[in-house]
Amino acid sequence: MRTLHITRNFPPMIGGMERLNRHIAEQLGLRGQTHVLAGAGARAAAPEGVEVTEIPMGSLSRFLLQSAIHARRIAGSWRPDVVLAGSGLLAPQALWAAQACGAHSAVYVHGLDISVPHPVYRALWWPALRRVRRVIANSASTAELARRIGIADERIRVVHPGVSMLGSTPDAAQAFRRKHGLEARSLLLSVGRLTRRKGLLEFVSDALPRIVAARPDALLIVVGGEPAQALFHKGVSIEAIRQAATAAGVETHVRFLGRLEDEELMAAYLASQVHVFPVLDIPQDPEGFGMVAVEAAAQGLATVAYASAGVVDAVRDGVSGRLVKPADSQAFAAAVLEMLRAPPDADGVRGFAADFAWPRFGERLLDALAEP
Repeated sequence: MRTLHITRNFPPMIGGMERLNRHIAEQLGLRGQTHVLAGAGARAAAPEGVEVTEIPMGSLSRFLLQSAIHARRIAGSWRPDVVLAGSGLLAPQALWAAQACGAHSAVYVHGLDISVPHPVYRALWWPALRRVRRVIANSASTAELARRIGIADERIRVVHPGVSMLGSTPDAAQAFRRKHGLEARSLLLSVGRLTRRKGLLEFVSDALPRIVAARPDALLIVVGGEPAQALFHKGVSIEAIRQAATAAGVETHVRFLGRLEDEELMAAYLASQVHVFPVLDIPQDPEGFGMVAVEAAAQGLATVAYASAGVVDAVRDGVSGRLVKPADSQAFAAAVLEMLRAPPDADGVRGFAADFAWPRFGERLLDALAEP
C-alpha cells in the first residue's frame, strides 16, 4: 500500500502526538511505500526508507495552505492508495489530495481535534471530517466524540496508540536516582506537557498533602514543560504549580526535571514507585487516550488516574493501575498510598502494555486503512 501521510505533529517537535505520527510513518513504511509531508526538520527524524517533503512551519495558516498545495501535488504525481491526515486539523488536506488521484482518505483523530470549541473550526473542519472515508480514533471515547458530530459509525475504527517495549535497567534507574539526589525518596512520577487538562495543579493542592501526611518520604517529580506550539492547549506555568505547592505546605515534595531524553525518561519510569495521572474531566478539552500511562506500564510502572475520557482505555483497573472517580482527590490519594504499600506485579503491568506494542499497532492500523 502506498500512503501519503500529512501531519503537523512530527519530530523534531516534542510530544506524544509527534512520537505517534513518527511511529505511524515507521509502521506504514515497514508495510508499503510511505511519503510523509511534515514541518521543517522532519526528514532528519523520519524512519529509514520513508520519503519526506518538508514545509516551513511559520504560522498555522501558512502551514495549512502550503500543506494543501504540496499534498495535492504529491498525490497527483505519486498516486498513493491512501492519504492519511495525522490529526483532524489536516482532514481537509487529506480529502483534497485524495480527490486528485482517486485515493482513499483517512484521518487519525485524538479527541481535542474533534471537540475544540472554535466556531470556525467546527464550521469548516467538521464537514471535512464527516466526508473522510476512514476515521481512526485513538480510543473508544474519541470514537464516541466522532459519532456525536455526525461521522457515520461504519467509517470509524478504534486503533489505540502503541508503545515501545524496550526497557531500562536497574543500573540506569539507580543512576537516575543518584544523579538527581533521590535515593531515599518514594517517587511519584508525572510525565507530560503542563496543560490545564493534566490536573497537576489540583493534584498538588488537594491530593499530594494527604499523601505526604502518610508518607513523608514521598516526592513528586515532574517531567515535561509548559506547552509550546500547541494549538488549543491551555498551559499551566511551573511557577503556578510551585505557588500551589507552597500554599499546601508541600513545596519540598515537588521537583521539576524539565524535558528528558528517551533513555533517561525510561530510567525515570523504572526508578519511580507510582505514575500519577490526575487528568481533569473537561468536556471541550478531553484526554483522548493517555499514552503516557501505557509507556509507564511498558516499564512495569503502574498508574493511578482519574477515570476520564480515553484514560479508561489506557489503564486497566487492578492490572496496570487504579482508576478512581474523576475529581475525587481523597480517593486518588488513597489509591496512591495503597500502591506504595502494595505495588502491583510488574510483569503483569508489562503484560498489559505488550498488547499496545508498535508492531501490533501497525497491523491494526493497516487493517483499518485497507478495509473496503
